[in-house]
Amino acid sequence: MNIDIRKYIKDNFKDSSIEEIENSIKDSVKDNDEVTLPGLGVFFEILWNNTSDDEKKNILNILKNNMN
Repeated sequence: MNIDIRKYIKDNFKDSSIEEIENSIKDSVKDNDEVTLPGLGVFFEILWNNTSDDEKKNILNILKNNMN
């Protein structure tokens, strides 16, 4: 069985409110559940593909500065 994780995540959240998306992200991070990592990756991919170069540099700086 082949699952398109990107399509699944996008379809699953397409009618969600901002609050629902936020709560899902917070719960995934709080629970430290590795099962949710692919979904968070899809969210990150959407974010990355829809940000300016300056915003990408900011994201990269945040990531770099928090790799402890």
